[in-house]
Amino acid sequence: MSQTPRLTDRHALNRNRTRALGREPALFLHETALDEVQDRLLMVNREFTDVAIVTPFAQVWRPVFPKARIVTDDEMLDLKEGAHDLVIHALALHWADDPVGQLIQCRRALRPDGLFLGLTFGGQTLHELRAALGQAESEVTGGLAPRVAPMGEIRDLGGLLQRAGLTLPVADGVPLTASYQSPLHLMHELRAMGETNALHNRLRHPTQRAVLLRAIQLYIEEFGTEDGRIPATFDMITLTGWSPDDSQPKPLRPGSAAQRLADALGTVEKPLKD
Repeated sequence: MSQTPRLTDRHALNRNRTRALGREPALFLHETALDEVQDRLLMVNREFTDVAIVTPFAQVWRPVFPKARIVTDDEMLDLKEGAHDLVIHALALHWADDPVGQLIQCRRALRPDGLFLGLTFGGQTLHELRAALGQAESEVTGGLAPRVAPMGEIRDLGGLLQRAGLTLPVADGVPLTASYQSPLHLMHELRAMGETNALHNRLRHPTQRAVLLRAIQLYIEEFGTEDGRIPATFDMITLTGWSPDDSQPKPLRPGSAAQRLADALGTVEKPLKD
């Protein structure tokens, strides 16, 4: 059997997160994720009593979920099978070498008809920074180095829920735009989030000054706003799925409909030509 390719250098990732917490952490995205979870739970007519939260930043979640089991986003999650009625995976899936494996572990930790809520970054996240860095590096060095963790598109992320065996899967999200004084201020904030480069195949030396200066210039030229600031997109995707249970609604068998779609829509059904 082939091994899962290594995406993340876990030692570097943990170092980046520890360094962020040691200064003034910028956890506004995790706080936004918390708000999103609270809104989703208000729409579910159910009380959850055994909650598990997968997060690198327990301090964001603990005040709202004081009795929850907090686990770190290690390759093997510290979750007991069938122990929870709600599992939340909070903004860490983009660093997983095996994201489907993470979702499967969450599903196994759920009781029948338990709820999974996952929050992750989608493919448009930091597209401005990625474009500027990619073009600058190509111009200056003639090549490209991995700098930003790959992030899936919403349709692909929704498919992961089905692959993990979760039922009634839904993936939705809205890009969030933050505004910064300059690209350097954005990079400083990414460091304060613990979201700097921790890819396994990253370059192991600092970015060339010429690349960085050219990237800043390109970012401002391509994306700068009239007030002299620059935008940064964070594409936050919410994944919702349920642990299978016989009580859940099931799709009808093909051909078992009791009414034609054309009748329900009040239209005339026209056969297609061969």
